Amino acid sequence: MSNSSSITEFLLLAFADTRQLQLLHFWLFLGIYLAALLGNGLIITTVACGHRLHTPMYFFLLNLSLLDLGSISTTVPQSMANSLWDTRAISYWECAAQVFFFTFLFVAEYCVLTIMAYDRYVAICKPLHYGTLLGSRACVHMAAAAWASGFLYAVLHTANTFSLPLCKGNAVDQFFCEIPQILKLSCSRSYLTEVGLLVLSACLAFGCFVFILFSYVQIFRAVLRIPSEQGCHKAFSTCLPHLAVVSLFVSTAAFAYLKPPSLTSPSLDLVVAVLYAVVPPAVNPLLYSMRNQELKDALWKITNGCLSEAINCLF
Repeated sequence: MSNSSSITEFLLLAFADTRQLQLLHFWLFLGIYLAALLGNGLIITTVACGHRLHTPMYFFLLNLSLLDLGSISTTVPQSMANSLWDTRAISYWECAAQVFFFTFLFVAEYCVLTIMAYDRYVAICKPLHYGTLLGSRACVHMAAAAWASGFLYAVLHTANTFSLPLCKGNAVDQFFCEIPQILKLSCSRSYLTEVGLLVLSACLAFGCFVFILFSYVQIFRAVLRIPSEQGCHKAFSTCLPHLAVVSLFVSTAAFAYLKPPSLTSPSLDLVVAVLYAVVPPAVNPLLYSMRNQELKDALWKITNGCLSEAINCLF
């Protein structure tokens, strides 16, 4: 029997056994990763440089893009490298770091999505109090609280998980290190403490989800009472992208962690993990920019400015 002190590396789940499929996985993940870098990078640049976008909604969107960039950068490059070099290994400390950063960014993102629901609720249901409830200082404090919550949560769970004795080998049934898969390798009943913490976390996450649902029920009731069609369209254009992002984020993560044991299989777990860990960071920029004319106009203005400067430099 091995224990955690004798484990120097973990073996991640491979996407494919044949060399051709490994290279296909590498190029597919590379395309998704570059799309995520480009999309989130453009949003960060547009919000930071567009003075008209210096509002609470876009401030939280900037935070969301930063978290998406960090989240996908925590899991995808390692998986790409393993497929390219035909290996499954990840060192013990790299695995611990991956668990920490993924948990940190995942929790912080969920907190930011909850705050964004509150932002839309105040903007539409209590517009006269918007400047008071969501001033610049309040926005910074809420964003800092989201990041701090993710950090403290990650420290607690990572330290607790990797303090457990591991005696069931070093093969992780996932393409990246995550807490539930590490717990499967534990041979101590003390892992129940971590399971209890995860259940408590699930209850808190459910509370945030109920808050988001309540916010959107109130938002839709208020929007349907808006007399002008233009005002109604503008309200929906700022709310629907956020609702789509929350739905994708929550539904895939909930299925991954709450599905019945009878549905558990390595291939299904792999697909679901891709859906909640890889797809959202790449798709979120598209969801937010599709119906947001203000964001598209600012991006077009910055793009034209950069092209004009490049042409002037060349000629």
